[in-house]
Amino acid sequence: MAGNPLQVALQWIQAQQQGPLFLPITVSIIISLFVFRWFIGGDKHKLPPSPPKLPIIGNFHQLGTLPHRTLRDLSNKYGPLMILNLGTAKTLVVSSPEMAKEITKTHDLVFANRPATKGAKKLLYNCTDVGFAPYGEYWREVRKVCVSELLSAKRVQSFEVVRIEEIGFLMKKIKVLSLKPGTVVNLTELLLNLANNLISRVAFGKSYDETDGTSRLGHLTRDVLTLMGAFSVGDYFPAFGWVDGLTGLTGRMDKTHTELDAFFDQVIEDHLNNKLGSSNHDHETIIDTLLRVQKDKTTNITLVRDNIKAIVLDLFVAGTDTVSVVVEWAMVELVKNPEMMKKAQEEVRRVVGDKSRVDEDDIHHMDYVKCVVKEILRLHPPVPLLVPRESSEETIINGFHIPAKTRVFVNSWAIQRDPNSWKDPEEFIPERFVDNPVNYSGQHFEYLPFGAGRRGCPGMQFGLIASELLLANLLFWFDWKLPLNGSGKPNLDMDESFGLTVYKKNPTYIIPSLH
Repeated sequence: MAGNPLQVALQWIQAQQQGPLFLPITVSIIISLFVFRWFIGGDKHKLPPSPPKLPIIGNFHQLGTLPHRTLRDLSNKYGPLMILNLGTAKTLVVSSPEMAKEITKTHDLVFANRPATKGAKKLLYNCTDVGFAPYGEYWREVRKVCVSELLSAKRVQSFEVVRIEEIGFLMKKIKVLSLKPGTVVNLTELLLNLANNLISRVAFGKSYDETDGTSRLGHLTRDVLTLMGAFSVGDYFPAFGWVDGLTGLTGRMDKTHTELDAFFDQVIEDHLNNKLGSSNHDHETIIDTLLRVQKDKTTNITLVRDNIKAIVLDLFVAGTDTVSVVVEWAMVELVKNPEMMKKAQEEVRRVVGDKSRVDEDDIHHMDYVKCVVKEILRLHPPVPLLVPRESSEETIINGFHIPAKTRVFVNSWAIQRDPNSWKDPEEFIPERFVDNPVNYSGQHFEYLPFGAGRRGCPGMQFGLIASELLLANLLFWFDWKLPLNGSGKPNLDMDESFGLTVYKKNPTYIIPSLH
């Protein structure tokens, strides 16, 4: 008998079907073939290195609860291009500036697609947003609308009044709380509410607070991020997608989607009935703009209501975590490092002087505050694995064959802590960005907090301005210290919680005192 192992086995089975040992021997052959194909067979091309895998689950057991950290450790052993077998999905992990450049610049077009995950399809209206839409004509037109109409420099600047007012409301709230010495505030909750109120006003024209003062959308958007990063059996084992129903994942996604959908429907109806809408393009909310584009017959894009909801949800999800998570980590790192806190406060108070508020123009003169934000985005990037990409065709990277439909995670968290690029990479050192040309442009591949290439974040400027202004206000108006635990030591943990974004696992409690 000649041929490959599978042909040989089939010929033998056909010849032995009537024999008494047919069943046990056949089962043994099938198991052997499975083992042969899993460990020896498969793609004959030279693939990137891969850690040892287990049958069926592949490398899932090696991911851990904080994948950005465990993937960094695996990449240190197997290299900056590493293939993981996650169920039926081949996944490429990129962990060096050089390989990130290959993916996001040299071969950007090949890797411009997104995997259509269960979370993206369910929560983002079948991936009709900007972040997860498949690469193609629809994505190009939607992104063009976002860049030119929603997030242009002019539009971002037009939201200045909203930013100043919402941040001012927060400062007044903290001031009231600080009047009682020793009052501990939940900084996490305050920042999350602020970020959502800010984006609500920009998107809808008003904030949507609950009766207790919390943001109506704050926890829903955080739920979206958690669910988008949750493990879905169906994404990696399509034949067993029903298991997501048993684990409750499908139910949680359905519940969150239903609540958000009903909310967005009401907001759109209010704007269509001109309860909140504006006819002035310079003062349009994001919903107004998208409804105008929807009616414009001269554009190359047709937007239905679900498309509008998906785009708005994108802005909420990205904007909330850029602002609240970045500022929270900044306050945590500064309160841990009193000398740096003092240096930042002295700069802010010197620039603002005797004025009654911090203006956005003041931020241009706060070089150290800008360095603090840059360092936070290096040390604590909100999306540590960036948004996953997917190869549209097979290609060669650094001599390795990358099959079509390979998912790609660029581990910006690992890249930004690479000792080959950064001195003392695990330390919080804002001074490293003084007179440092490395910036957010996506052209410095050792620093990619907002990604790079075609799929880089279009809302970067919106998030940065709000984060810098909010941080400057917190530093200007208040002095901060940590509460003490039962042992008399400062009570602070740095534990992370992983979803699509990484935020502090436990709320930050802190004591403000009015300066």
